[in-house]
Amino acid sequence: MTYRIQGATGEWEVVIGLEVHAQISTLSKLFSGAATAFGAEPNTQVSLVDAAMPGMLPVPNRECIRQAVRTGLAIGAVINKWSRFDRKNYFYADLPQGYQISQLYHPLVGEGAIEIVPDDKHPDVTKVIGVERIHVEQDAGKLMHDQHPTMSYVDLNRSGVALMEIVSRPDMRSPAEAGAYLAKLRTILRYVGSCDGNMDQGSMRADVNVSVRRPGEELGTRTETKNVNSVRFVMATVEHEANRQVDVLESGGKIVQETRLFDPDTGTTRSMRSKEDAHDYRYFPDPDLLPLELDDAFVEECRASLPELPDAKRHRYETALGLSPYNAGVLTADADTARWFERLLTDSATRQGKSESDVARAASNWLTSELFGALNKLGRTLGDSPVSPEAGAELLALIGDGTISGSIAKQVLEKMLETGDAPGVIVEREGLKQTSDTGAIEAAVDAVLAANADKVAQYRGGKEALFGFFVGQTMKAMQGKGNPQLVNQVLKAKLG
Repeated sequence: MTYRIQGATGEWEVVIGLEVHAQISTLSKLFSGAATAFGAEPNTQVSLVDAAMPGMLPVPNRECIRQAVRTGLAIGAVINKWSRFDRKNYFYADLPQGYQISQLYHPLVGEGAIEIVPDDKHPDVTKVIGVERIHVEQDAGKLMHDQHPTMSYVDLNRSGVALMEIVSRPDMRSPAEAGAYLAKLRTILRYVGSCDGNMDQGSMRADVNVSVRRPGEELGTRTETKNVNSVRFVMATVEHEANRQVDVLESGGKIVQETRLFDPDTGTTRSMRSKEDAHDYRYFPDPDLLPLELDDAFVEECRASLPELPDAKRHRYETALGLSPYNAGVLTADADTARWFERLLTDSATRQGKSESDVARAASNWLTSELFGALNKLGRTLGDSPVSPEAGAELLALIGDGTISGSIAKQVLEKMLETGDAPGVIVEREGLKQTSDTGAIEAAVDAVLAANADKVAQYRGGKEALFGFFVGQTMKAMQGKGNPQLVNQVLKAKLG
């Protein structure tokens, strides 16, 4: 459905572009050997280069360049074999050099694209969002305003940390599309391993560019909301900022090109400063760094190191494993979830002596429905689940060979989450094995039919919907341990 803002004077279209800063997953910084670990004591991970001591020269970190190239290849982007670092000059208290080393005119990665699903309810409806460029740059430090009543302190641990700035085209037209794009980009980065995507720790953040226009007209003046650190907040930023701009325009005002900040407590944005243009930063080539020149062998090594990416994996799950588009989407939306599922799948196939395609649907349904549902109730995630993929595969095998029923499996799962014990141990200890003894089932059926003679008469009189009632009562009498298939068979024979 096309997203429009209904103003007092008619409809408005929203135009959105994102500039995502993603911290490259390396042990050391872009131009120094200082560590990059999160949460260290202030100013304990700072080299003389990071502190901009006189005479210190930057040396590029090869792994940072490699990870940026791998990211570009993952989104089908052009890899520029010749690129250059520039100095972006501005003064800020946490920028020791007085400039940032970045790439403006000749970025490492050129144009690419990311396919998104704007609405999970319609997984077959996709949209392609263009990526204009990915350039590599160094991060600034961090100002701390809450350590002293009258002064601000500076922590340079982040100074010099390697970032990829991933710049989209203004192709998004709704908060949902912006959220889907950011979530998909984070998924790709995590699959590739080039960024951990932990937005709450600042290793991935988005600058949100928003403008509004009458549908089909020229682009309006945009604002940029800086450092938004969650998918939900990006969507809220777009919604608030677009509505604010419509209100300004409809009241006869003009949109000012400016930088704004998002307040998560109020869900609103506020002005921070007028927006600078590129020439305001006085960019020029960094004289301390030679241009980057990549050979074909380096690019091909980067390509060969890529894992199966989420779109390819999702397609394989649907075609080769026969999963529904919804399940395939859920299982591939996060790299860790996909890895967990594949361990579950491999072990399930081995335990049951079947192919992975034969057990895939049951495994995916159990994971996305039973385990996710149980973990959600406990406020836990797959990452801290007491149930391992191997334990899940053992439980599925017990269902598959008829040792336990599906209803009993729910009870076993609860015990597994509570105790961490293996399902086989729980089944033996609790006496939960399914009964396939025909004599015991017939006795239970006879008792149920005798106790419900009136309903038996109604069933034989044509009210066939009562069959489910008899099944339920028999299973209840057997404490859920009756083999459902045999219960059905015996009931059909007894009822005639």
